[in-house]
Amino acid sequence: MTWFPDPAGQARKTQALQRGAAAVEFALILPILLALLVGGIDVSLALYDKSVITNASREGARAGIVARKPLLTDEQIRQVVRQYAQGALVSFGANPPQPSVIIQKGSLGGDPTLQVTVSYTFEGLGLGSLFQSLGRPWVLQASTVMVYE
Repeated sequence: MTWFPDPAGQARKTQALQRGAAAVEFALILPILLALLVGGIDVSLALYDKSVITNASREGARAGIVARKPLLTDEQIRQVVRQYAQGALVSFGANPPQPSVIIQKGSLGGDPTLQVTVSYTFEGLGLGSLFQSLGRPWVLQASTVMVYE
């Protein structure tokens, strides 16, 4: 009795093994790809929020230095900043954090100045939450100094 190998059966075995290897490789690579995707989205959102608070600090400083009688109070400047940031900041949660606003008055070369500093705790999808769970929240900060007109 002679034995002949079955080429069709061998091909089916090889295909089944390759499909199994592809599934295992995909399962190993998927978490890394998802982490890169979520990290990229989080960094993009953080950069966007940073530009929003930068513009909010500029709006507040500009509103505070414009020549008018009477000048805006510190609380009115804070309100300008919060109104600008409220609709533009991206956050994922029922209670999004509000930006904090610090107003300082000083002088630069004898000219009176107004400094508006805005701080915002970024939450994001994954990285912000990770930093908060580690006890180091991701705080974005922007500051603008303008001379009174």
